[in-house]
Amino acid sequence: MNVRIAMSVMSAALVLAAPLPARAGTPGLGWDLKETGVTARFRGLAPVSRDVVWAAGTGGTVLRTVNGGRTWQNVSPPGTEALQFRDVEAFDARRALVLSIGQGTDGRVYRTEDGGRTWTETFRNDEPAAFYDCMAFFDQRHGLAMSDPVDGRFRVLATDDGGRSWRVRPSGGMPDALPGEAGFAASGQCLVTSGGRDAWIATGGAERSRVFHSADRGLTWTVAETPVPAADPAKGVFALAFRDRHRGIAVGGDYQAGNPSPDAGAVTRDGGATWQAAATPPPAYRSGVTWLPHLPFAAVAVGPTGSDVTYSAGARWETFDGGSFDTVSCAPDLSCWASGEQGRIARLRLR
Repeated sequence: MNVRIAMSVMSAALVLAAPLPARAGTPGLGWDLKETGVTARFRGLAPVSRDVVWAAGTGGTVLRTVNGGRTWQNVSPPGTEALQFRDVEAFDARRALVLSIGQGTDGRVYRTEDGGRTWTETFRNDEPAAFYDCMAFFDQRHGLAMSDPVDGRFRVLATDDGGRSWRVRPSGGMPDALPGEAGFAASGQCLVTSGGRDAWIATGGAERSRVFHSADRGLTWTVAETPVPAADPAKGVFALAFRDRHRGIAVGGDYQAGNPSPDAGAVTRDGGATWQAAATPPPAYRSGVTWLPHLPFAAVAVGPTGSDVTYSAGARWETFDGGSFDTVSCAPDLSCWASGEQGRIARLRLR
């Protein structure tokens, strides 16, 4: 979907706003920016812990920190300066995979087992119609990557050896795509997993935005409509987050700078079989979302114009920061991170 390439430059017209005060009576949140020393746009983010974080972005850039963001190592795969990395999955400080976007052979996966000192290309797309958007893992062996529709159906790659090799899933278990339907390579969260077998794909660009669900690691899928507006190549669900196999949040809207994005949030309590609009959605387009691991009904959403928090499992959102981020994710040790344009990477803090 060509609009994804345009998204790389849309923020040129956006100004990084100052933080907004938290609303009285709720836990205060803020972002602690970390100096990265680069200006790449990081839409791929994989925090392993409070100390170890991987980020992947434009210009074939991959960064890693092992000291909580005090210093960052540029561990980019050699010869990838022309690629755009849009997703990264990391297992620890040494093992990670990055996914690049683009038509044809620009779609690739690289894997490292030594902290980025060396990389192995483990997948290169050979289908001209495919455009891979996102990647997600169930555990350290089993994972999926998804492409926009090929021959009328979303294409899914699978690995069962930690990303060392990939194979295309048969398309027979995938429902037909709508005309113009595609995923958005905006935050690495158009494909997400929960537990050992459940996966979801977020879509837009068609008459309706939808969420696909698989309960068997991508072999078969069902699909449900969401109330997030679509009917335009720039609109739809951009990111998903699931607390477990039942409770999930969707965010999105219209990514074109300055366009209003009403109803840019939705929730499910039945694993994505049905979706309800957020009573008070995020006030603008949001491209990334994550549950806060230390609060049972709390989540954070981010986008180019700000960050929002919900304490009601996605039903009501309020803005706590006006800075620009593209994606957000939390580690098992409860630390949460966000990344975006101009080399911005930050850790979430309670105020």
